[in-house]
Amino acid sequence: MLALLSISCRGLKFNQRIPFTFQTHLNPSQAFCLPLMASTKLPAFSTGSPTPSPPATKRAGTHNGSFHCDEALGCFMIRLTDKYSNAEIVRTRDPQVLEGLDAVLDVGGVYDPLRDRYDHHQKGFQEVFGHGFSTKLSSAGLVYKHFGKEIIAKELQVDEGHPDVHRLFLAIYKSFMEAIDAVDNGINQYDTDKPPRYVNNTHLSSRVGRLNLDWTDPDQSSEKENAAFQRAMALAGGEFLDSLRFHAKSWLPARSIVLACLSARWDIDPSGEIMVLNRFCPWKLHLFELEEELKSDPPVKYVLYQDERSKQWRVQAVALSPDSFESRKALASQWRGLRDEELSKETGIPGCVFVHMSGFIGGNQSYQGALAMARASLKL
Repeated sequence: MLALLSISCRGLKFNQRIPFTFQTHLNPSQAFCLPLMASTKLPAFSTGSPTPSPPATKRAGTHNGSFHCDEALGCFMIRLTDKYSNAEIVRTRDPQVLEGLDAVLDVGGVYDPLRDRYDHHQKGFQEVFGHGFSTKLSSAGLVYKHFGKEIIAKELQVDEGHPDVHRLFLAIYKSFMEAIDAVDNGINQYDTDKPPRYVNNTHLSSRVGRLNLDWTDPDQSSEKENAAFQRAMALAGGEFLDSLRFHAKSWLPARSIVLACLSARWDIDPSGEIMVLNRFCPWKLHLFELEEELKSDPPVKYVLYQDERSKQWRVQAVALSPDSFESRKALASQWRGLRDEELSKETGIPGCVFVHMSGFIGGNQSYQGALAMARASLKL
């Protein structure tokens, strides 16, 4: 059976038809094996006369039958590591087969990282990611906890001890991995009157679940099930790599810009409540997280940045929270809904362009004008 799998690691791009070798037992375990990134077709499993065999590769196992996002992603991620880069994936519930594997995910009833056993279903399991997170881990979360820094360091092409690796390790868990752990463990995202327990931006778990064989399909063979699992691995793994690359190429540089501008806010205004972005970037979530991390006081009320299209300057009121429409201090009420000359006359500041009816944002033709609007609004 041939399948198309696209994988990038250490700057190398793999996009090729990969031969899968399936191993079928005569008992209900019905395992299969998959060599990762094979460059040549491997001989099919045979019970005939022994022949010279290639050097043994690592084997990582998970259960067969219906699959979920956590083991599909866990199997994908573990093969991004040096230790399991050429690993075969064996899908079975046979305890004897599992015992002989190098790593086992989401089956077997054992969590032992020293033996690369990453199940989370057994009684008494309460492992969490740490670093302030309290969501119980799934098999994907366990693999990420133990191998995530290695995978991130490879993508960044830096040592695991680099501070950016740790920052991304936490950020990717928060924005991507935690939801997979929570959904697999049946943890509700919301309580009635409290903030969500975790961020779920992708609903990846549901989309992976839909790749299972439909009950109406007349072909319920292990071969078709295994092919579906390969599609699940490709989907989950591709989105993990997309998340990693987004955080490395976009999230991390934006965080650095916001951190530098937040640190320089006292040079902008003695109040410390006005921040100027020296380069526009997504800033809102970074500002909230950095203020909390740095215990910033007072909190920033206005952020100034240049609109890259019009080249005019914007003064935006910071919201009370990332999900709130209410501002910490909206622009002055008497300015709201006014434009151009009428607004400039009301404010006494030349070059005014507009102030939104809600007061959450305004504009001026120049930086000095936008700064004057922010300073004046602080006092009103």
